[in-house]
Amino acid sequence: MRSVLTRRRPWASQAASWFAALAPALLAAAVALVLALRTLLPGLYLWDTGELQTIGPILGTGHPSGFPAWVILGWFASVVLQPFGDPAFRMNLLSAILGAVAAGATVLLVIRLTGRRWVGLAAGLLLATTPIVWQIASRADVHALHLALVAILLGLLVDWERRRSAAERDGLDHRADRSLVAAAIVFGIALANHNLSLLLIPGIGLFVLAVEPEIVHRRRFLWGCLAAALTTTALLYLELPLRAGLFRAPLVYGHPETLPGFAYVVLGQQFAGGISGPLAHLDLKLADLAAVAGAQFGPLAWLIPLGLVVTVIRRPRYALLTVPSLVITSWFAESYTNAEIWRYQLGPALIAITWLAILAAEAVSLIEQATDHAPAGSFLWSLGASVVDGVRGRASVLLEISLVVVLLVPSASAIPARAEAVDRSADLVAPRWLAGVLPKLDPHGVVLSWWSYSTPLWYAQDIEGKIPGVWIVDDRTRLDEGLGSVSDVIDNNLGRRAVYLVRLPAEVASLETRYNLALIDSTEPSQPVYQVLGRTGGQP
Repeated sequence: MRSVLTRRRPWASQAASWFAALAPALLAAAVALVLALRTLLPGLYLWDTGELQTIGPILGTGHPSGFPAWVILGWFASVVLQPFGDPAFRMNLLSAILGAVAAGATVLLVIRLTGRRWVGLAAGLLLATTPIVWQIASRADVHALHLALVAILLGLLVDWERRRSAAERDGLDHRADRSLVAAAIVFGIALANHNLSLLLIPGIGLFVLAVEPEIVHRRRFLWGCLAAALTTTALLYLELPLRAGLFRAPLVYGHPETLPGFAYVVLGQQFAGGISGPLAHLDLKLADLAAVAGAQFGPLAWLIPLGLVVTVIRRPRYALLTVPSLVITSWFAESYTNAEIWRYQLGPALIAITWLAILAAEAVSLIEQATDHAPAGSFLWSLGASVVDGVRGRASVLLEISLVVVLLVPSASAIPARAEAVDRSADLVAPRWLAGVLPKLDPHGVVLSWWSYSTPLWYAQDIEGKIPGVWIVDDRTRLDEGLGSVSDVIDNNLGRRAVYLVRLPAEVASLETRYNLALIDSTEPSQPVYQVLGRTGGQP
């Protein structure tokens, strides 16, 4: 019996050690999850959110760049999270979980960078309470997965650096290699989730070369890492042609089953030309970035430049990794014209938080050093000399905790206001709109809609099984099926099927000159629904 217990003790000790190491990350993740659940969207929504809530459960394909990594994860989550609510809510819950993962991964990243658990915990909590992160975690969004993967990727790269340093002493290169291979695979997943990951490549390249300059001579390993990343991306992107072709899903964007269609979606050709004036008005762009930082971090925004300076001095390799990533991503976001591009600042926000954490850790170290080297007879000397090593260790922890509390005060005090700003828990605009519209549609009618309202209609049809005979014609549908203009679709169906319009006000005003329109629903005042009764007098 004694020998059995003796054998078990190392496992128990190892489990306790693992729990102690993961406890700060688990605590930050739990707080992030609780905050997100407090403000979580209760169900279906409009726009891209509605699309993701539809394509996840049915394993469909998304708008450019397709987001296969998120879609596959969304499908898996829709199965695992069934007890927690309807499919739309499950996709929202997935984002909340991913936000928690990002917070936990940030804790582990900062602990690797600084060796300080309390500073790591503060970084995770700071991320969780940052408005942009909190908002993304409150609804279905591919950027929640992007943030989690970036945090994990940075952690693996820093872990590789640490292992490489140990390998130089112990000669255990293969242990370090595992972390870099894992980072390559995570990057492959991130790239299959969002093309924004491409902007991380310059920083990663500089970091890898700085950590191990001779890696250029390890060609087999280098090519192996590249193959791991590209193979992961390619395997995940197979979801697009498979679900658009051989195993066609109910909802497919474009024609990714063909080579030109696949390139169109994956490369985002639809949004080509979105970059405008990349080198113009740099002063205004910098001012806007400063305003964004102030909105996200409050008074702590003033410390970010100092955090950058300390990072360059104390963690120069990490600076090589993160500075290009933050600058390029922020510049891209400021130069790109599209809807809700503010989400592109998630990665830079994470990086800025790690710089603040490095600054906080350095401040603790400086205070500790000041205590150790204070002149004899001074207050600091007396404080240091009056405690034994064990008490000194506890005093160091208390010092770290005190500084962490100060670091968190601005975010903690802003939590009520931020919660109110990002709160989606009472947002029922999409369900209310559908409840008002669906009963008034002819079972075999045609609805000419636009993206923001097409997505909840698709959800009603493909997920809930409602209006099975209604043809939902989005602008994407017109393009993919060569249906022509809105007027062409109306003319080709008028007199044969009931035709309904869910269009923007300016377009409705234009169509009223050609067609007699009757308002059938105004549940959502900003998006009324009309039926086309016929052509106006004199129209052919």
